[in-house]
Amino acid sequence: MRETLESQIVGVTVYSDRALVTRRGIVSLTGCERELVITSLPDTIETESVRVSGTGRVGVRLLGVSTSSIFSTELVAERLAQLSKHIEELEAEWHCLQAQIEGLALQSRFIEGLREQTQEPFAQSLSRRNLSVSETLDFVNFLGSQYTEYAIATRECKTQQQELENQLQVLSQQLQQTQTPHPKESFSLTVAVEPAGAGEFELEVSYMVNRASWTPLYDLQLDTNNNCLKLSYLAEVTQMTGEDWLGVGLTLSTAKPGLGTLPPKIQPWYIELPRPPEYRMRRTPAAISSAPPMTMAARGGVETSDEDANIPEENFVAAQTSVAQVSKEGSIVTFKVGSNGNIPSEDAPHKITIFKDDFPCSFEYVAMPRLVSFAYLQANVKNSTNGVTLLPGKANIFRDNIFVGTTQLDNIAPGQEFKLNLGIDEGLKIERDLVERQVDKKLIGNQRRTTYGYRLVITNLLNHETNVRLTEQLPVSRNEQIKVRLVRSNPQIQLGEMGILDWTFTLPPQARQEIYYQFTIEHPPELTVIGLDI
Repeated sequence: MRETLESQIVGVTVYSDRALVTRRGIVSLTGCERELVITSLPDTIETESVRVSGTGRVGVRLLGVSTSSIFSTELVAERLAQLSKHIEELEAEWHCLQAQIEGLALQSRFIEGLREQTQEPFAQSLSRRNLSVSETLDFVNFLGSQYTEYAIATRECKTQQQELENQLQVLSQQLQQTQTPHPKESFSLTVAVEPAGAGEFELEVSYMVNRASWTPLYDLQLDTNNNCLKLSYLAEVTQMTGEDWLGVGLTLSTAKPGLGTLPPKIQPWYIELPRPPEYRMRRTPAAISSAPPMTMAARGGVETSDEDANIPEENFVAAQTSVAQVSKEGSIVTFKVGSNGNIPSEDAPHKITIFKDDFPCSFEYVAMPRLVSFAYLQANVKNSTNGVTLLPGKANIFRDNIFVGTTQLDNIAPGQEFKLNLGIDEGLKIERDLVERQVDKKLIGNQRRTTYGYRLVITNLLNHETNVRLTEQLPVSRNEQIKVRLVRSNPQIQLGEMGILDWTFTLPPQARQEIYYQFTIEHPPELTVIGLDI
């Protein structure tokens, strides 16, 4: 005896490229049932991932589970009605234009007949001087303007008719395609059972589906006055699995079930001589073994009115954002959103807030006066040691409630430090001047030496102290006959790799820091040095 079971989705766990769906259904058993059937499962299901379990007031043995494909040819009635209605409206509009064209043709024939009938009498009256020339011209202009007006209006109507005919042709093709039955695949699930008697039984089914994913999205609110980063961790969930997730318990997971449980097998790394182009063949990497079936876990800006403006601010209550319950198991993090998840099957992302947290941070100004005459503000942030891994994703950056731009966060583990670039900041004034350029008149060791000196002045225009990292650059010689030497620097500094000079200092409010450095370039006098942009 077969019994068809009505089931509902009660929980969904979304991974980066698929989702685990859990369904439950209750059936009253008589003791004679041998098969329980669930129909209309989506074609995105991974059949090897299906697992079943159940509980009830009567003992039931689950003997096995199988899936079978079902093909149905059903017409889309709503789409047909929309197309038919649109076609009727366009046809009515076409007939209306046709009536206007016929009316204009009748008026044009009347004007033409009037011209023919009055041509000879007007000529006689004009010759006898019964009509003035101006009266004749007025009548002729009237005939011409009316004829022209009717001709233009007729041409416009015909142009609109042509556009309607093109639209009708497209809609007719769409209607014909919609009327043609298209096989639609779905799956039916059959569970072989052996009940011990009569009673109520709840069956639980879980399966993996494709075309579902979630990606991280971040809102980063930086408070420069309190040295704090307010991070909102959001998720963009998208699913086109063929079934709506309405009122379900939604969980987001960082696990990757699609990557398998075995490490990839190392293949030999070949090197060889190049072959002629016609013998080259495209190679594809070895496929990674698919994941084994997953076992079923235990179930376990608003406008305000004048009246609002009079309400004291302390009487307003800020809206609260629902956040997820975060849990970690090893390196895998799960976010349990709640039991009211609504994610329809459509090609549109749905944003869900996972959690919000505050991170202490420090700020530093980065200046490169040789390249730009202003400084960039940079935030140094450290992920909480007891926090969760921030997955790679897009981040929107707000600085003191002002949108700065977007960035891409890398994978940030708990306790890991990371930097955020906040763009140009005019809190620092930077001046850079070439104060010395001297070419020695005498050759030293048959070498021509040129000395350059630069002075930089950095002024803190803010009312609080700032940390500054200033970077300058000396030219780097690519010829052994050209020598570049750092002669003097104040504050003193060591020359770094690739000619980099780095100063790090703290500026009190409204204070200034002066930096000076001097370097020489030596080369044989017969050589011409290029690339020396001073």
